[in-house]
Amino acid sequence: MRTRALGQTGIEASEIGFGAMQLGNHEWNGPDTEESIRLVHEAIGVGCTFIDTSPVYAYGRSEQILGQALAGRRNEVVICTKFGVWPDATLDYSADRIEESVTGSLERLGTDYLDVVLFHGLPPDRTAAGLAQHYKALQRLVDSKLVKAYGMSFEPPNVDELRRYVEEGGVSCFEFRFNPLAQHTIALFPELQKQGVGLIGNVPLESGWLSGKYDASSTFDIARDRWTPADIAHRAALVDELRAMLPEGMSLPQASLAFILAQPEVSTIIPGIKSSEQLQANTKAVELALPDELVAAIRALGANQAELPW
Repeated sequence: MRTRALGQTGIEASEIGFGAMQLGNHEWNGPDTEESIRLVHEAIGVGCTFIDTSPVYAYGRSEQILGQALAGRRNEVVICTKFGVWPDATLDYSADRIEESVTGSLERLGTDYLDVVLFHGLPPDRTAAGLAQHYKALQRLVDSKLVKAYGMSFEPPNVDELRRYVEEGGVSCFEFRFNPLAQHTIALFPELQKQGVGLIGNVPLESGWLSGKYDASSTFDIARDRWTPADIAHRAALVDELRAMLPEGMSLPQASLAFILAQPEVSTIIPGIKSSEQLQANTKAVELALPDELVAAIRALGANQAELPW
């Protein structure tokens, strides 16, 4: 497993990370505690050491399970967690509660420092004045060595806003959606590179569509009830078009992950992992070097697509 610099934070991130939202998450049919711990150990063993979690994932259980799994192994991983969405799923981005949130994460994770802390979304007031106290609170945590770097799990709507967060707030990394079916954020990449900001790519398999799990006949429960029949048909057609581009024997999920890693601005990607099979398939993507013409064709596929609802 190769690593890439997470912007200018001084942190090295494994190219394939570990999205830990599903650990202990019964609502998403995630693995139980014992299996989750085994998966974390297996991931570390193959070099998949950038771990992304949040206080709200599985209502705090994701962080708790990671704390158990990482006992005695903390120095082998990079931990990224968030603040703003609490374990009971309430939203509270108050600047004066950031330290409280971080302290709770430290306790659940069984560690005395966090590598990265992200805004989990943003407060309603995104102005410089509205965020000034948040930046100060985060910098205090950096100065006290409880946190190494901070950023945003939020997709800036334009280059100017991205630049403002970096220049006014010292934001050093962003986590947002990017994959072959959702390339609208690629317009931000030159500014990310210019500012020396790390990019954590989430939803890399487009919520299962790029794993080959769904097609035009698929139906969805309340977790994805915002996907209309027209959305489903459109996604299925795009997946079919993408699959038709791939050489014989190249799997859709591995090609999708390899395409993301073909973008030099991407530091790491964090597919969710429920099983050993998924982990092994995801990590094999680092061995796959896509031909330049295939990368260009996939870029062209996404170039004229409107943003798909997540």
